[in-house]
Amino acid sequence: MKVSLFVTCLVDVFNGSVGKATVELLERLGCEVEFPESQICCGQPAYNSGYVQAAKEAMKNMILTFEHADYVVTPSGSCATMFKEYPHIFDEDPVWKEKAQKLANKTYELTQFIVDVLNLEDVGATLKGKATYHTSCHMTRLLGVQKAPFKLLANVKGLELVPLPNAYDCCGFGGTFSVKMEQISEQMVDEKVRNIEETDADYLIGADCGCLMNIGGRISRKNKQVKVMHIAEVLNSIE
Repeated sequence: MKVSLFVTCLVDVFNGSVGKATVELLERLGCEVEFPESQICCGQPAYNSGYVQAAKEAMKNMILTFEHADYVVTPSGSCATMFKEYPHIFDEDPVWKEKAQKLANKTYELTQFIVDVLNLEDVGATLKGKATYHTSCHMTRLLGVQKAPFKLLANVKGLELVPLPNAYDCCGFGGTFSVKMEQISEQMVDEKVRNIEETDADYLIGADCGCLMNIGGRISRKNKQVKVMHIAEVLNSIE
């Protein structure tokens, strides 16, 4: 099975290990992974900030970049959701709307792809310790991927997964929200960190680098002893 990796900006710039883990994991599961070098930002930050026309240029580039891919897989529920929004954004342009729909139809968040397309729930991972999982807003509420991460984590050998109190509360990142509404965002992430502490977990696991960067940064500033891991890194942990 041939898979095209949509690596996302945050992975490319801040979390290269997540991209590496994603590729190694998919290859271990029998996929041939390609990385189209013409990929750039999906346009979400500009679009959400009101720069619609500028965002559309980035979107068109991404549509053409992945036009011939069989499957597009990304370690980000948020960015996968953005691809799903493309057909609505190009609603008044029949040519680009059709191209955008084809891209949306073949785009999957990583855990969604593993569970729903590869039909796997046990990827042979091992990680010893106690962990809790942060459900990111875009991935669960907009993309609708809720069960796949938990199915995969339940089969990680040595890992005890404990519920996160108020799990579905936003962490306060929200892209530009954390910049424009700094004080509110700070209160939200502080509450998230307190909830994580309640679990006494060794690891905080998530599937979106934006959330993990926000929560991880706050954990670091508060000197809390919790290791932050992307789910791709967890699923790629093998003995």
